[in-house]
Amino acid sequence: MDGGARRIAGEGGALYGIWRSQIGRPRDELQVITAWPGAVHAADAEAALLEGEADVWIKRSETLTPTLRPTDSKPPVRQGNYAFRWFATPERHWPEFLDLCAAAWPGFERAYDSQVIGLWHATGDRTGIESDEVTGAGFHGGVRSLLVTRRPNLAMWERSKLPEGKDESKVRDMLSRRYDLCDWTVVSTATLLTARDKQDIARWT
Repeated sequence: MDGGARRIAGEGGALYGIWRSQIGRPRDELQVITAWPGAVHAADAEAALLEGEADVWIKRSETLTPTLRPTDSKPPVRQGNYAFRWFATPERHWPEFLDLCAAAWPGFERAYDSQVIGLWHATGDRTGIESDEVTGAGFHGGVRSLLVTRRPNLAMWERSKLPEGKDESKVRDMLSRRYDLCDWTVVSTATLLTARDKQDIARWT
């Protein structure tokens, strides 16, 4: 992965983060996000990252654009449990979906020592033409989006599902309302890799 990060940087992009699957996906699966200053095709970003990585057997890449967050390309650095949640939202519900996110996120972050890293909109540009059960591509229409949130650990991830008190219940109600607007949602969790972890992962990926 170090070679991939250098190639991406040489083309003007940056390695935003690498996550190792923890719950919901195989443990030898990685989630990688790269950031680019302008438009880039999924196939080009994938090639820059994985050129010469013969041990990576299956590759799926998709171009995403940020919505409410992130507002810059500064990558997350705190270790923790990161949830990758994909949504498929009918076009007519998308504005309300965004409004609910904006209203709920501050309370969610205060209550659970957690952060909303970003909500990205899938543009439809992706590698391959087969359907993908992880992202919903090929299965679901409307607006597909990826939400990435950080909690300090799995215990807090579980804790955030059980609101305590009026304020937490209000936040949970707003977050739950998003699911009513969607045709489909799926979540998996992963651990953010540190620089040392990235070196280790490159040897066995």
